[in-house]
Amino acid sequence: MKSISAKDIARYTEAYNARPASKLLHNALYKLNINDLAFSGDSMIGKNFNFSIDIKTLPSTNQKSSGRCWLFAATNILRERIAKEKDLENFELSQAWLAFWDKFERCNYFLESIIKLIDRDIDDRTLTFVITNGVADGGQWDMFVNIIEKYGILPKDNYPDNAQSAGTGQMNTQININLKRCAAKLRKMYSDGASLDEIYEAKDEMLKKIYVFLVTCYGEPPKTFDFEYKSKDGKITVEYGYTPLEFKKKYVGDMLKDYVSIINGPTADKPFHKLYTVELLGNVAEGEIVKYLNLPMDEFKKAVLDQMKDNEIVWFGSDCGKYGERDTKSLWDTSLYDYTSVTGLEVDMTKDEALDYHYSAMNHAMVLTGVHLIDDKPTRWKIENSWGQDRPNKGYFFCTDEWFDKFVYQAVVHKKYLEKYADALASEPIVLKPWDPMGTLAE
Repeated sequence: MKSISAKDIARYTEAYNARPASKLLHNALYKLNINDLAFSGDSMIGKNFNFSIDIKTLPSTNQKSSGRCWLFAATNILRERIAKEKDLENFELSQAWLAFWDKFERCNYFLESIIKLIDRDIDDRTLTFVITNGVADGGQWDMFVNIIEKYGILPKDNYPDNAQSAGTGQMNTQININLKRCAAKLRKMYSDGASLDEIYEAKDEMLKKIYVFLVTCYGEPPKTFDFEYKSKDGKITVEYGYTPLEFKKKYVGDMLKDYVSIINGPTADKPFHKLYTVELLGNVAEGEIVKYLNLPMDEFKKAVLDQMKDNEIVWFGSDCGKYGERDTKSLWDTSLYDYTSVTGLEVDMTKDEALDYHYSAMNHAMVLTGVHLIDDKPTRWKIENSWGQDRPNKGYFFCTDEWFDKFVYQAVVHKKYLEKYADALASEPIVLKPWDPMGTLAE
């Protein structure tokens, strides 16, 4: 390795002093953050919140201090069907219900993964990945489907949020400390010669304690409930005696089985028009595996647009941490910040480079509810977010098409828009490593 010499430092100092704006930028950065200084005001010109396709939807929701965006986005899609059928002005399904069962199932999935890898060295990369990541709030579409198919759904009034479900940080910390302790105990039992039956008996005791803790946090899951609602004409109706699975059967049915996750992952290791899954990515041990069809962006957007032209909104996942403005426009736009003029550093990366070098990956799920088309080409997209209504556009955001190309990674569309890919969808998925960027969770 080559070290940095005094002569090198002298040359670098000369480069700093030779830059005309160095002192000015230093003074500005003394009090301002880089985003404030790099913000391009001109980029806001002409960014209007108007859309040629604008699907009417209910008021935006609020995931609060939790990583449940994927559940909010999914239930925001389902609630539209129920609200339309019952003529409701506002309605939410219980995200806490889904989060409770997802958390419990995820703990089981973690312990099952530890047992599956129990003979690995402690520094094995896959085992280390499982232990390090533990159990979090985030998830993906197929994980939502697994939970709702197994446990059903119910209105939010019947299992509302509380301090723990809406602010999950400390609860998650306690769960993950416990899971690490459980992993250590199970591995020690194995090294001490315990039988598989003994290991599973110990696991069952661990799950029992986790269940008791989760019920303490969320509240006991109801076995039955009544569905009371008030329609737009003021009429109050009560439908009595549902179980969550009965409610799901009546108001959701089997529709979720007809929807497919598509991704745009343009990296060399993921040829387009192939089906993929990610090793050890899931929540329900016996549930369906996470699967994606990888498409070029033009084909990806065509499927999304076809569904929206049929007046149906779209669940999607993106990297919301890049080039966003939340205070005056609620906008994502790749031209919002000119970082290089401030820093002198090259920061632009292609989408495949951003994935390969861990600069960007999906981290947030929302719902596409509108798009502005010129000559049938999208220029901007309307987004239903789950960050509350105390922002511009009452919690609805929008993004430019350039930002969409670069930072949108996943969407869920009906399989009727993917008929030309039927063979790929029916194929055995290619298994990606657990740490592949397509396995990141939307939070």
